[in-house]
Amino acid sequence: MYKKLSFQLVFVLLFSFSIISCNNGTDKKSDNLISDQGVVHPEWSKDIVLYELNVRQFTKEGTFAAIEGHVDRLDKLGVDVIWFMPVHPIGEINRKGALGSYYSIADFKGVNPEFGTMDDFKSLVNKIHDAGMYVIIDWVPNHSAWDNPLATEHPDWYYKDSSGTFVSPYDWTDVIQLNWEVEALQDYMLDALYFWVKDAGVDGFRVDHPHNTPAEFWVEARTVMEKTKPVLLLAENEDRVEFLEKGYDMNYSWELHHLMNEVAQGKKSFKVLDNALKKDIDKFPENGFRLRFITNHDENSWSGTIEERMGEAGRAFAVYMYTIPGVPLLYNGQEAGLNKRLKFFEKDSIDWKECELTAFYTTLNRLKKENIALHNGLWGGSFSTFTTEGSDDVYAYVREKDDNRVITIINFSDKPVSFTVTDSSLYGEYIDPFTGESVALDENISLDLSGWGYFVVSK
Repeated sequence: MYKKLSFQLVFVLLFSFSIISCNNGTDKKSDNLISDQGVVHPEWSKDIVLYELNVRQFTKEGTFAAIEGHVDRLDKLGVDVIWFMPVHPIGEINRKGALGSYYSIADFKGVNPEFGTMDDFKSLVNKIHDAGMYVIIDWVPNHSAWDNPLATEHPDWYYKDSSGTFVSPYDWTDVIQLNWEVEALQDYMLDALYFWVKDAGVDGFRVDHPHNTPAEFWVEARTVMEKTKPVLLLAENEDRVEFLEKGYDMNYSWELHHLMNEVAQGKKSFKVLDNALKKDIDKFPENGFRLRFITNHDENSWSGTIEERMGEAGRAFAVYMYTIPGVPLLYNGQEAGLNKRLKFFEKDSIDWKECELTAFYTTLNRLKKENIALHNGLWGGSFSTFTTEGSDDVYAYVREKDDNRVITIINFSDKPVSFTVTDSSLYGEYIDPFTGESVALDENISLDLSGWGYFVVSK
């Protein structure tokens, strides 16, 4: 059993991490980075792209075994971390739809029999590892299914109303709320998390709705899990800054995502994006990772496809999320032009096909890998905007690290624009990653972009 760490022990651990970092000569150029608050990122996370995978919808079979045939394709796409939506058994009581929500967990240490066995899952994890990629799984600490054995064996681990009845959070009537003030629940969750890392081989977790969990718990969880290997922790939250100071590598940039939708729909100027990025820099730890996305399972199923929300602006915002500071996320099917809302509680397979977007996202993934200026956290480069002459609709910025530079200019309007780059410090010869051709920038070069067009060059 793992007891909660005292404040003094948390401080000692964080201080110890800092001493170890200093002894290893850790600085902004080191392979193993540590933030001022003590979160050490896995070295392999320095240039990662995440890929969210829905087992039920990914193949017609909807099994772990069927996914194995896609691993080489995902490797060629250039993604690094496969995030599996919950792989656990789904509750039967108050189940939504025919198959239920993945987030109604009936057993925190089991796998959904519809997907296969635990051995099938381990085989898939091994195949992904053999391809040089990593695996994180969804973890749901806020609630469980009504028929999770914990509800019978440990009813005191849950919230109840005045009549003694379990409570469902929000309108999630297929689940009941866990009470994170109970130390025994925290002990159980620590043990379960460690099981998935040590026995199943996963490399971390995307933690669903962690809002009610204590930040200190994740310091202890990381300490326990990293007895086996370095892990990656992603919080589906951006309100609690302390999560990036205590335990988590990364959190969501929900605000920026919603602003992107509003800019694409003509409701706001692209200037709100610049303001949001400046807010990020001021608010979050310098070495904290921010997840960037234009779609995910929630957005696709409940808010609409990329085409529905962004129209013709989808590619422009994809370029944007890859070239600003942060970790890009692809949702399964995004690289194949997925243009339907995947049903959440029913079987609704992705229609896989090769299309222009496959090459587009492969190029963006390669761009991120080959340019250290685009790497994550302190591994990556500076971010600064610059002005152009000729149009008020373009957003221009540069990322730089050592002798590497990436320039991005995006037309955040549906009208063609022409402009020149007036900052002479940016003049020179570059490479266009989409064509492989050399591009010269100087005072005599006038650039033209179509509506929602983009210009990216590197050197």
